[in-house]
Amino acid sequence: MHVATAPPPLPVGKIKTFGPVGPKYEVGNAIRQLDDGDWLIEVTMVETGEKAEYRWTNLTDDPEAR
Repeated sequence: MHVATAPPPLPVGKIKTFGPVGPKYEVGNAIRQLDDGDWLIEVTMVETGEKAEYRWTNLTDDPEAR
């Protein structure tokens, strides 16, 4: 059984890229915790304004945009 925890501290408003050369996105707020303990975070694509859900564990590995 998974125990819910508080969302991780998020760099809301920070611009990052998917991997070393991917598109830029802006970090939003936590959406919900997943069964494996990870969190889904709302991100907004900088170029299109499209919103998406992205795993916290992936977000922490992504570099800040230049």
